[in-house]
Amino acid sequence: MVTNVDNGPALWRDPGARAEDRVADLLRRMTLEEKVAQLYGVWVGIDATEGEVAPHQHEMAAAPVDWEELIRSGLGQLTRPFGTAPVDPLVGAKGLAESQRQIMAAGRFGIPALVHEECLTGLAAWTATVFPSPLCWAASFDPELVQRMGALIGENMRRLGVHQGLAPVFDVARDLRWGRVEETMGEDPHLVGTIGSAYVRGLESTGVVATLKHFVGYSASRAGRNLAPVSAGPREIADVFLPPFEMALKAGARSVMNSYTDIDGVPSAGDPALLTSLLRETYGFTGTVVADYFSIAFLQALHGVAGSPGEAAALALEAGIDVELPTVACYGQPLVEAVRGGAVDEALVDRALRRVLLQKCELGLLDADWSPDSPAILDGAVSLDSAESRAVAGDLARRSVVLLANDGTLPLRAGAKLAVVGPRADTAQAMLGCYSFPMHVGVHHPEVPVGVDIPTLAEAMKAAPEAYDVVVAEGCPVVGGDDEAIAAAARAAAEADVCVAVLGDQAGLFGNGTSGEGCDAVDLRLPGRQEELLEALLATGTPVVLVLLVGRPYELSRQLDRLAAVVCGFFPGEEGGPAIADVLSGRVAPSGRLPVSFPRADSSQPGTYLAAALGRLTDVSSVDPTPLFPFGHGLGYGAATWGDVRLGTGPEWDTAGTSEVEVELRNDTDREVTEVVQVYLHDPVAEVVRPVQALVAAQRVDLAAGGAATVRFRLHADLTSYTGRDGVRIVEPGEVELRVGASSTDVRQVLRCTLTGRRRTVGFERRLHPETVVEHRRDG
Repeated sequence: MVTNVDNGPALWRDPGARAEDRVADLLRRMTLEEKVAQLYGVWVGIDATEGEVAPHQHEMAAAPVDWEELIRSGLGQLTRPFGTAPVDPLVGAKGLAESQRQIMAAGRFGIPALVHEECLTGLAAWTATVFPSPLCWAASFDPELVQRMGALIGENMRRLGVHQGLAPVFDVARDLRWGRVEETMGEDPHLVGTIGSAYVRGLESTGVVATLKHFVGYSASRAGRNLAPVSAGPREIADVFLPPFEMALKAGARSVMNSYTDIDGVPSAGDPALLTSLLRETYGFTGTVVADYFSIAFLQALHGVAGSPGEAAALALEAGIDVELPTVACYGQPLVEAVRGGAVDEALVDRALRRVLLQKCELGLLDADWSPDSPAILDGAVSLDSAESRAVAGDLARRSVVLLANDGTLPLRAGAKLAVVGPRADTAQAMLGCYSFPMHVGVHHPEVPVGVDIPTLAEAMKAAPEAYDVVVAEGCPVVGGDDEAIAAAARAAAEADVCVAVLGDQAGLFGNGTSGEGCDAVDLRLPGRQEELLEALLATGTPVVLVLLVGRPYELSRQLDRLAAVVCGFFPGEEGGPAIADVLSGRVAPSGRLPVSFPRADSSQPGTYLAAALGRLTDVSSVDPTPLFPFGHGLGYGAATWGDVRLGTGPEWDTAGTSEVEVELRNDTDREVTEVVQVYLHDPVAEVVRPVQALVAAQRVDLAAGGAATVRFRLHADLTSYTGRDGVRIVEPGEVELRVGASSTDVRQVLRCTLTGRRRTVGFERRLHPETVVEHRRDG
């Protein structure tokens, strides 16, 4: 093929021309080196020894790059200019603009780099809003609020000149010992897909590219160990792990990131069946596939399926990875040499390059008038933690708090003497997950202020208008501690009217915490000496309200019947302390629902509610996997009254049609209550073994005092589909049940339907979302 043809009018600079034509014109002008340079990122400021934020960073971090030499042929991406070390946002924006000018001046074509950042709980940058964790998003059952959050995150990114966000995580939690459970949206594919797609719509609405992580099966690693092999079969992959990604692609996501793990011996980073045949040809995805950090090099270093960086590059490029992140290792000179030596067809380079350039074209980076000066620079100021962002962070935190149990002690009476004790009681870190900037980067720079205001729960209780008399004691750290401190906490509890025990996790990375990436658990008992502390508090006879600030569920069977109440917050972000204080005081009623089950005794059972009949309690095993608190569970300070639950369309359901479910709710209390109406599908007889039930619809309904509502779900028969024996997804005639209730175990009505008509084959085009309408009214 002819390359380096740099004559004729520059069609690629014409914003009025078709993007495909512009890219084709540019591509034919480029040398091999210029092409390859667009296929990798560079991580300026990466450190091999301090502040490790990616697996094997200490091994993969190269010597400082020769910047001028590196950008001579152009550059595809810049990695985390704001998320590598604390930097004042305006100073960082000016530095980024200068880097872009240097990149544009160095290459023949003046193409700027695409800039990416992490953004799981907000833009991972110093002074940016820290929103609640993804488990909180799911616990809220409020996709509209999550979408609004996504848009606010995207606006911050655009303000600084960032084009792509590496979020959200669409892995479905399967083993709750896995450290990254905190990054997921729970254990149900429908919930993960619904909430995650809302985030995608919000982020993409601002023009920022959302990146879906991690494609696919990452969370099914053996024994819940990070990066461990995955033994999931094709049916589990198709029916549990892929549907959330399908929902997000339909929501407009423009990038996908591969999983680190291998599935049955084939690493995802080198799997063309996954990244090309399925993602491109079946799903029709046209965006970019970016490598999880160092995952191309891992094909050689960890998986042992490549013998050199060039071979790793060849495997990944053929599989369908377009961009190597976070920094160049395999897609640079090793790939150039592999092409020149005939080991890699240059057509594969061109295939990836077209996708990269099309995305740059969409983002305006190929336009002649594109400026590196971001809105922050043009305005001369930037605030990344606006009043609106804090308000949304607070709303989401409040709506995600789950009341698991209550004997009437909550809400706390005004003026009560409280002992607020425990390792999470008086630290801002208790509110933050491992991908929040303060925990991901800030902890490695203790000399730098946190950058945002994060009240602790103890501070929020002291500031409460109910005028509580608050005494604070740590008792023990998350891990470790001594008898004397535990005894001191117990003395404080004994002198109080109520003890608020604030226990949970320390988010961290690669063993530097009890939750987070690389912080996997051996079992699901509370970390360290916290259970011992809890027993000491209970022994005082003072009512104990347990507040969990955690990244995963823990086993509470031994204490539950002695606890006055249990409240759970899943790393609720910068406004989490005031949000939980609002709930404890009764100013706000708890309204979250569990996106993950809480295990029962002996805490080593990793299963989720999506189990087949033999995965539940049986007579042929001595192990009882029944959860202590089930998926979807959550209490309030009042409850909605359920009325009629009926089929609006009758019991017959065409295999190509819809069925309607109607639920009547009313609020007979004197305060607002929330119900999350949940619809589960049970298929009594199928071609293959299926979960006993699976969520197909859910709707959060907030009812004012004296209010009422009718909730109508319109469910397409596609929602009953599953992967049959021949590996094809089918909708088949036969009997099914729609179990309608307040949780996966609190079923209020079973609606029996008969699917009639022909057996249908469905695929990516199938309907994945129910249609839901809520009609509010006031009774009487």
